[in-house]
Amino acid sequence: MLNRVILMGRIVADPELKTTGTGISVTSFRIAVERSYVKSGEERKADFIDVVCWRNTAEFVCRYFGKGSLIAVEGQLQSRTYQAKDGTNRYVVEVVADNVSFTGERRENAGGYSQPYGDSQPYGANQSYHQEAPQAPASYQSGSNSDFQDMPLDDDLPF
Repeated sequence: MLNRVILMGRIVADPELKTTGTGISVTSFRIAVERSYVKSGEERKADFIDVVCWRNTAEFVCRYFGKGSLIAVEGQLQSRTYQAKDGTNRYVVEVVADNVSFTGERRENAGGYSQPYGDSQPYGANQSYHQEAPQAPASYQSGSNSDFQDMPLDDDLPF
């Protein structure tokens, strides 16, 4: 059997960190995921999906994400029933996240430094974040033709 979900959307409200009676961190939040198609003459629609994060992932989300943040979520789909305070039975479908990642624009957090949103390697809850000095990508704009070697045209190409 396969149960894997990968979503990217915007957080609807600030996540709130809670702790279970046994001291385990948990947070639940909702993300808005836009549909990929739009009927002509209508606005783009979104689906609102509930997400639950546990332990370090929950702490990571509450520390670095807020309302409106773009987030990538990877996890499993889970359904459950519970009895509401008014006595009615409720059925819930939610994503239990194994991994979350930055995907959008930079945002200043309370610590005063920018998070690396949109980098080629996303920083997720299950990855360590080390702030390093950015290195300039290799560039050949300052080079000259003498930096390159001529290829003979009469050789057989290896492909």
